[in-house]
This record gives sequence, C-alpha cells and structure tokens, in this order.
Amino acid sequence: MRKIVVAPDSFKDSLSAPQVAAAIEAGIRLTLPQAQVIKVPVADGGEGTMETLVEALGGEYVNCLVNDPLMRQIPAAYGIVHTHGEPTAIIDLASASGLTLLSQEERNPLVTTTYGTGQLIADACTRGCRHVVMGIGGSATNDAGKGMLEALGCRFLDAAGAELKPGGKSLNDLTTIDTSGMNPRVAGCRFTIICDVDNPLFGPSGAAYIFAPQKGATPHDVVTLDNGLRRFATCVESMLHRDISQTQGAGAAGGVGAACLAFLQATLKPGIETVLETLQFSRLIDGADLVITGEGKIDRQTLMGKAPYGVLLPAREKGIPVVVLGGAVEDHDTLLQAGFRGIFCIQSSAMPLKRALQPHIAAENLKQTTAQIIHLLYPQG
Repeated sequence: MRKIVVAPDSFKDSLSAPQVAAAIEAGIRLTLPQAQVIKVPVADGGEGTMETLVEALGGEYVNCLVNDPLMRQIPAAYGIVHTHGEPTAIIDLASASGLTLLSQEERNPLVTTTYGTGQLIADACTRGCRHVVMGIGGSATNDAGKGMLEALGCRFLDAAGAELKPGGKSLNDLTTIDTSGMNPRVAGCRFTIICDVDNPLFGPSGAAYIFAPQKGATPHDVVTLDNGLRRFATCVESMLHRDISQTQGAGAAGGVGAACLAFLQATLKPGIETVLETLQFSRLIDGADLVITGEGKIDRQTLMGKAPYGVLLPAREKGIPVVVLGGAVEDHDTLLQAGFRGIFCIQSSAMPLKRALQPHIAAENLKQTTAQIIHLLYPQG
C-alpha cells in the first residue's frame, strides 16, 4: 500500500490548507483508492497558522469582537492551548488585521491599522495567558504595529502632542512613543512571533517596497510608507537606544515584527520550521512513498522560508520525493534544482483570475491535477 503525505499551505483568497489537502486526497483516491493518505495541513506564519497549531495541540477556540483594519467591529477568534500547565494563546494577526478582510477597493496601507491584533493580545492576557504565539503573515497593514501597540495602551504622538491617526502614513509625523499606559499584563507575557519572511524594516528590501504594493499601495504610497517606517525606527532607537530596523523579520507584517521586537521583547522564529516541529512532521513522513505540498503561488520566493520549501527539507533528507502544486508557477528550473521532484500548475485552461480563485474551481483543478500526477507516477497502482 502506498503511503502519501499531503502537506499543503492555503491557496490565498481561495482555499484553506485543510480544503486544499482534502482536494488533493480526492485526486489521489481517483487513481489509488486504497492508498494510505496522511493529511497534514501546514502554515508558515500566515493565515491558518493558529488553526493548524490549535488542532495539533488539542486546544480550544476563544471568540471575541475586535476592530478590523479599517476600525470596523468584527468577530475574530484565537486559540488557547495548555503546554506544561501554562495557558498559551495562539493568535493569527490575519484574523483581525488581514488583507482578506478587505475588498480590493478598501485596501490602503496608508490608513489600515493593526489595532484589532492588539485587542486579541489584550483579551488573551486578561484570560491569564502568559505566553503568546502569534503568526503575523497576511496583514493588510504597514503601520509598524502602531495600532497593535495602541490597543495595548501605548500612545503615538506628533510634535504638538496629538495622537496620530490610524495607518502607516501618519508615522511620518511621529515624534514621541509613550509607553507609560501599557497594559501591565503584557509585561508578564512572553511573545513568540512566527513569520514567513526575513525582510528588514525599511529600504529596498523592506516592508513597504516589497509588500505594500500587494496591500493596495501605489508607487508614491510606497515612498511615503517607507519614510514612515524610517521615522518609526528613528524614534525607537532614540527611545530605547536600540536599532531593530535591520533585524531579520523586522519588516514582517508591515513592521509588526519590529514593534514586537522593540516593545514586547519578542522572539522571532521562522514560521514553517516552528509549525513542522510542533506537528512532528519528520516522524509523520517516515516510510512515505511521496509527499505532496502546495501553495497559491510557487516561484523562487518559495525557497525563502515558505511552507512548501519547509516541507521539502525533511523529506529530502529522508530521500522521499516531493511534488509541489500551485495556482501560479514560475522559476521551474530554480525549484527543481532545490530538490522538488515536480512542479505543477493546477490551471487546466486559461481563465480569468477571479474565476480561478473560486473555491469549487480551485478544488476541482487540484483534484484533477493530482490524479494525473498519481497516474503518471504509479500507472500500475
């Protein structure tokens, strides 16, 4: 009996990681109905990280009301797990401050805020959590975590002593960061931040230039946002005598990484490594004939800490072939050289992006592509 491990991340704006795994399993069973299929949905610090860890660790979900990136009240959830007798909160930034919470027309990092993420942290601290593990991928923001810290009691002031407006644009007016009102419970918490990028805070490889365009920023906006992040870093260094701007991961989530380093004394950890370690993934793939992974877009950026590459590494060490599926695929040669056995785009025909992202279309494409791969690899079953 063939043992196949299915370990995909989500396909952004289309399918969650568990939904992707289910579609791939359906494709396997079209050709190998008796195969042993082990589904291990994964995440790399972005959307789905909280659910993945809470399910794996047998935790519980907590629902609360928070403000979305445009300060509208919405329901959001986080998880609490008990490890070594200590309640630990598992939070996805994206559940309160994520890009998918906004329509295309609403996306504007000049004004979007991480305030709701701070509300989730505050709620967890109120419930007695003394360790917060937070995935910070998938944000709609470029505010250097200002909104998050405001929800925890900090004040960001301009030269006249007035509080700044929400969003990344107002950071250009930042003069003072007042932490005197910080929620005292936060000081008693440890913070582990899971992120899927290692970008610095500002500059050509920083948060604004690399990620703000996909959050709705124009080229002019990018310059404004980058200048705001520089201003934030200058204020932090003046206040704390510490330069966090070039630390790997400082630019994650529009600068939330930097805010967590500076004001929450957080530890930043690579997302997929942390998740796979928690899931004991290396043990799960023992004896597998094949591993199938995937993500919405597969390209050379995949090799920079994204989930499919994290899945590849332990499988490659054990000599297990890994196939990766994507809704859009580029840089085939680079990916093959990294060790993937095959890279496949699931689109069966040309179609508008809006249609390709429809969940039932994406799921069917995943199923049919997987069925073809399995038939090619195991024609005799």
